[in-house]
Amino acid sequence: MYSSLRRSGGLLELEKCRTCEGSKGMEIPERKNWVAELIGTFFLVLILWKKKKKVAACLGSRTWLGLPLMHAGNVNLAVGSLVWVEDPEVAWIDGEVVGVNGEEVEINCTSGKTVVAKASNVYPKDPEFPECGVDDMTKLAYLHEPGVLQNLKCRYAENEIYTYTGSILIAVNPFCRLPHLYDNHMMKKYKGVPIGELNPHPFAIADAAYRQMINEGISQAILVSGESGAGKTESTKMLMHYLAYMGGRAASEGRSVEQQVLESNPVLEAFGNAKTVRNNNSSRFGKFVELQFDQRGRISGAAIRTYLLERSRVCQVSDPERNYHCFYMLCAAPAEDVERYKLGNPKTFHYLNQSNCYKLDGVDDSKEYLTTRKAMDVVGISPDEQDAIFRVVAAILHLGNVEFAKGTDTDSSEPKDDRSRFHLKTAAELFKCDEQSLEDSLCKRVMVTRDETITKCLDPDTAATSRDALAKIVYSRLFDWLVNKINNSIGQDPDSKFLIGVLDIYGFESFKTNSFEQFCINLTNEKLQQHFNQHVFKMEQEEYTKEEIDWSYIEFVDNQDILDLIEKKPGGIIALLDEACMFPRSTHETFSQKLYQTFKDHKRFSKPKLSPTDFTICHYAGDVTYQTEFFIDKNKDYVVAEHQALLSASRCSFVSGLFPLLPEESAKSSKFSSIGSQFKQQLQSLLETLGSIEPHYIRCVKPNNQLKPAIFENSNVLLQLSCGGVMEAIRISCAGFPTRKTFAEFASRFGILAPEFLKGSLDEVTACKKILQKVNLQGYQIGQTKVFLRAGQMAELDGYRSEVLGRSACVIQKKVRTYLCRKNFILLRSSSIEIQAVCRGQIGRHRYENMRREAASIKIQKYSRRYTSRNAYKSVCSSAVSIQTAMRGLAARNELKFRRRTRAAIAIQSQCRRYLGRARYLRMKKVAIASQCAIRQEAARKKLLKLRMAAKETGALQEAKDKLEKEVKELTSLLQMEKQMRADMEEAKTKENAKLQSALEEMQLQLQAASKGAEQVSVVQEVSVVDREMIKKLTAENEQLKGLVNSLEKKIDETEKKFEETSRLSEERLKQATEAESKIIKLKTTMQRLEEKLSDIETEDQILRQHSLRMSPSQKMSEHLAAATAQPLANGYHEPLKATPSKKFGSESFRRSQIERQHESVDALMKCVTVELGFSEGKPVAAITIYKCLLHWRLFEAEKTSVFDRFIQIIGSEIEDQDNKNHMAYWLSNTSILLFLLQRSLRTAPRKPPTPTSFFGRMASGFRSSSASLSVGASDLVRQVEAKYPALLFKQQLTAYVEKIYGIIRDNLKKELSLQFSSCVQAPRTSKDSVVEAQEGSDNNSPPANPWNVIVACLDGFLHTMKENFVPQVLVQKILTQVFSYINTQIFNSLLLHREFCTFSNGQSVKNGLAELELWCNQAKEEYAGSSWDELKYVRQAVGFLVLHQKSRISYDELTNDLCPVLNVQQLHRICTLYWDDVDNEPSVSPDIISSMSFLMTDDSSNDDSNNFSLDDTSSIPYSVDDLSSTMEDQIFSDVKPPAELLENSDFQFLQE
Repeated sequence: MYSSLRRSGGLLELEKCRTCEGSKGMEIPERKNWVAELIGTFFLVLILWKKKKKVAACLGSRTWLGLPLMHAGNVNLAVGSLVWVEDPEVAWIDGEVVGVNGEEVEINCTSGKTVVAKASNVYPKDPEFPECGVDDMTKLAYLHEPGVLQNLKCRYAENEIYTYTGSILIAVNPFCRLPHLYDNHMMKKYKGVPIGELNPHPFAIADAAYRQMINEGISQAILVSGESGAGKTESTKMLMHYLAYMGGRAASEGRSVEQQVLESNPVLEAFGNAKTVRNNNSSRFGKFVELQFDQRGRISGAAIRTYLLERSRVCQVSDPERNYHCFYMLCAAPAEDVERYKLGNPKTFHYLNQSNCYKLDGVDDSKEYLTTRKAMDVVGISPDEQDAIFRVVAAILHLGNVEFAKGTDTDSSEPKDDRSRFHLKTAAELFKCDEQSLEDSLCKRVMVTRDETITKCLDPDTAATSRDALAKIVYSRLFDWLVNKINNSIGQDPDSKFLIGVLDIYGFESFKTNSFEQFCINLTNEKLQQHFNQHVFKMEQEEYTKEEIDWSYIEFVDNQDILDLIEKKPGGIIALLDEACMFPRSTHETFSQKLYQTFKDHKRFSKPKLSPTDFTICHYAGDVTYQTEFFIDKNKDYVVAEHQALLSASRCSFVSGLFPLLPEESAKSSKFSSIGSQFKQQLQSLLETLGSIEPHYIRCVKPNNQLKPAIFENSNVLLQLSCGGVMEAIRISCAGFPTRKTFAEFASRFGILAPEFLKGSLDEVTACKKILQKVNLQGYQIGQTKVFLRAGQMAELDGYRSEVLGRSACVIQKKVRTYLCRKNFILLRSSSIEIQAVCRGQIGRHRYENMRREAASIKIQKYSRRYTSRNAYKSVCSSAVSIQTAMRGLAARNELKFRRRTRAAIAIQSQCRRYLGRARYLRMKKVAIASQCAIRQEAARKKLLKLRMAAKETGALQEAKDKLEKEVKELTSLLQMEKQMRADMEEAKTKENAKLQSALEEMQLQLQAASKGAEQVSVVQEVSVVDREMIKKLTAENEQLKGLVNSLEKKIDETEKKFEETSRLSEERLKQATEAESKIIKLKTTMQRLEEKLSDIETEDQILRQHSLRMSPSQKMSEHLAAATAQPLANGYHEPLKATPSKKFGSESFRRSQIERQHESVDALMKCVTVELGFSEGKPVAAITIYKCLLHWRLFEAEKTSVFDRFIQIIGSEIEDQDNKNHMAYWLSNTSILLFLLQRSLRTAPRKPPTPTSFFGRMASGFRSSSASLSVGASDLVRQVEAKYPALLFKQQLTAYVEKIYGIIRDNLKKELSLQFSSCVQAPRTSKDSVVEAQEGSDNNSPPANPWNVIVACLDGFLHTMKENFVPQVLVQKILTQVFSYINTQIFNSLLLHREFCTFSNGQSVKNGLAELELWCNQAKEEYAGSSWDELKYVRQAVGFLVLHQKSRISYDELTNDLCPVLNVQQLHRICTLYWDDVDNEPSVSPDIISSMSFLMTDDSSNDDSNNFSLDDTSSIPYSVDDLSSTMEDQIFSDVKPPAELLENSDFQFLQE
């Protein structure tokens, strides 16, 4: 609680100054000689010197911690004061004083109501209280109940669930996961940081205990207490995790000890925790974990001590609680374990069905079972021991289902019925003991006297009691064995000198029914509360009294009288209970009367009015009424001799080890042992252990009884704080002296503040007084052996000490720098002398070397000059040749350039002359065009009507085509069924012929034997005649079978012929429909072009008329000189200006060249798109290029255009090759991306003035608008445009093609996989079949491939193709989902249509194949596979039924609810009747189940759908355009590179923008 209590063993920790960041985590070594300390802490003093201003600022506020506990009535109240007042609903409510009348105060509460209260019952409120609260209660300005409650509530609302009260941590259970508070990063953050410098946390408490253990060498204990459901177990886990983190071994050394300690929690929770009214995971035993550490601070061993396991819960469970978790885990174990232990639904067991709660929200018992198994592996429990443990648990469950009835003898009992005998037999098998012996031990008692042995029969009630006693003692021994095994596996370190103990024990309990367990639990809490009181309260007062300092006593609640009431000898409740247990005739009534007589005058004991046997004890946490009905039985702890002998003789070593043989004296009679006395001894031992080590406290608080987050019940929290003694700890922490030092420590640490007092002959006490007087410190106390300081005074003294250390550091710096400079000077001087000597020698050597080089250079110059002259001549010669070559080439190029210009001039002249002639012709033709426009327009309309009629006929052809395709599919399926029937008939015919042949041979042998004996026995002739008749009959039957086979063959041939004719007819009709469709597309294209030409002519005529009317002579002159620009008209059109009649020739030629140029651009784009352009940045280049061009040319806003039809025609021609998988995937990727872009761009809008319908007008306005928009700065690829009818029609056609390509790819994959389905449902042939096949097909030596591997290979190839072409993931998911649904349909129908497929071996084969498909789905990942695996649910459940062993034992509910919940009654009836076991010849389900299903089928016979047991495959399109658009919203298309061949064209330069 106090910082002065933390002794650091040679390291003095700086007093925490919460607003000073400079002193965090610093430690100053303590030495007796302070001069040596100055030298050793030189650099640390420099840091402190920089922070001295902050230290001084902190010292100015040193009195904040010394406030006394605020009481009501201590403050003068005035109007406007903020106060707290009591409220019956929320305990305390804040308000403002609106009137004061003597001792009465009128308060306007924040809830809106006005109350009048006494001034003594009103507490002041801090107006500057922070919104998020404070992390330490001692920081509160007003320390009272409402202030503490407000602080906890504010922090709880901010998910700050931890708060300090001095060194005590208060933890409020959030009832939700906060994973960010407990990760490894948080552990690193709290490592080595003192308490208070970071936010409150259990890691800080654990780190303080670990550091104190390491520094001081004292063992530590962390006591976690609180009510049930307050979070004690979770807090204990966090402490264990942190201690394992701090004391864990390196990775190379292994972390076995701490890992086993941590992993022991799931094991102990599984066998010792259960759901109670207040908590879903309540510990029903006490646990004290001792972590042993070596000298290096690493975990070297551990031990777990447990206290008072609640045995009665094994046999008695009240609603809505549950039994121990292990029972439910075992019932939810894997099927093989459940079958091995003969378990089932928990509702079928007596020990579990006493409560209606079987499952916990958010808890999967099957997963918890596997987790417990894994934890057992970690703590060292072998698989054999695990199996034995769960056998014992299962035996206890079976034992609870044994019921007893009256036997034949008087007062005897026996198992009630066959069900009870079955469970008795099962329990005996699991215990590995004799069944009859187990029955005798439950129904009889053997009494040994001196003369004889008497066997006494027990009545049914007593036998049931004996059964429950056996179950409780077995479970108790099992739990003790687990604890001992964990301790032995972890291992204890005998050389360890200190440890850290973590106590997690049940909190105070008070229920409607409180029995012996609650009595012992509350006794434990009383003892721990006394320990807390003695340590935190009484020890403080005794310390101050011993030191004879000025201190006023603080009273606290002492519960010693309650402890004397319970455990005092000889008159305590436990002693009286032990006395009652020793007398056989004692009952709970006599025990209750004894208590009433003994404690009738005790103030803590009372008798309820309505119950004659209950009693009430006034505990520190409130009154608790106990029911004494089972006190005597639960207090007895002995093993029945028959049970001991039975289980000791078990053939299972584990069970016999739980019940070792007793000595002969104890074996003859059951020796009495009291659980209460044993528990009291264990508790006393625990308290002695806690008393010998340094404790740390964590108080867990449960904010509400609903166990839900974000609910804070004030009254409940206040009660827990008061019971935990938190309010008293707050008051003492602020009013006392939290910092205390011995005189020697104080003088050694702060002697540097007054060194003159240490040099004289003054004693330590006088020296300490002189030091404190010199620094002018107020409020301290001098005790007999220590100096007691108020809160904050330690930081003030450290500030003064830091100033002295700073001044001394300057002196040290001066001396050190002088020494270093002189040393450096001497070193430089000696080094310069050595350098001079080396330099002079080097200069002499260089002179000699230069003389040698001068002589050699003369010779080198002679040869180099000759070489240079020769090279110069060669260079001049080659340069002359190069110049001549360049000049001649230049002349030739000039000649070529002149010839090209001449040829170009001639071409220009010819074009100009042609243009002049054409212009004259057009002027003559213009008058005729105006009259022809109307006629052509009318003709075009009529042609349009004809084309629309043709389109309707094409739709009819398309419907006929679809109908023929459906008929082809039906005929195909019929043909396959005929082929299968033919194969079956061939096989049956072969078998029948073989049987007939064997019968014929037997008849011939009999005939020969009969002819040999004809001479002796005349009657034999009659037998031979009968044999001939039989042969004739068999021969006739054989002929009939042959005729039947021939007729079937003829029918199959006829069906094949019909199928071929139908296929040929459908192909012809399909071809006709395709040709008609292509003709329609061509006609539409021609019609669009005609409409465009017509609109161009109309626009041109209109513009010419308007222009001729508006043109003036002056405008004609200006337009003759100016270039043609775009002028906006009044109605929103953008039309090019026309030239004057004198310049009309130039404008018309320019317009015609623009039209031709734009048509060329469209043709270039069409030509480029027909080639596979590939992908850029994972996006299709063709789709992005088409979209950019259409958007740039503003074709989406056009009223009429043929460009869209040309694109549709290109797509239709490109996908004609449907067998090219890569090509189809490429076009699916392009069309889907283009459709996505259209979906995001096109939008419909209200009618506006019509835009230019001509291609020229749209392209020109597009060029102008693009340039304008580029100047604004719009750079996004996708933008919204107002779509016209052609664009919307193009979007619909493109959607149809995307669906068509999707269907083609899906159907191709289905067709490829369908070839393997017939092989998938057949298991590999046996040896006999393989020999026959080898004889028939001896030419083919290669073994047949596994069809499932072929299917997986097909799926791999399909997925690889889709990924290579960057097909959207949503389309791949939908294709795979439909394909897996198709696989499910085909295989399921095959299993239900053919009896030879519905076998065990075939089921096993299909199951292995499905496992390969599941592995493939996992490898393909969810973004591609999606929910494909779920589509196989029908065949998976059917295969699960086929491979199930012992089908005759399952019930109808298990079959329909657990095994095959998806299959309907018809499908279950079909598979149950067709199934036959070709391996072990085991029967199918029981006939009762078959009859039940037949009855249900008869009831549902009126429903047509119910009579169909096969599945149907769907070929619909399972997605929409919106689904496709929503999955690709985050994609960016601006980084796609356009095709290089288009960039070479100047008209497509906009693609680079």
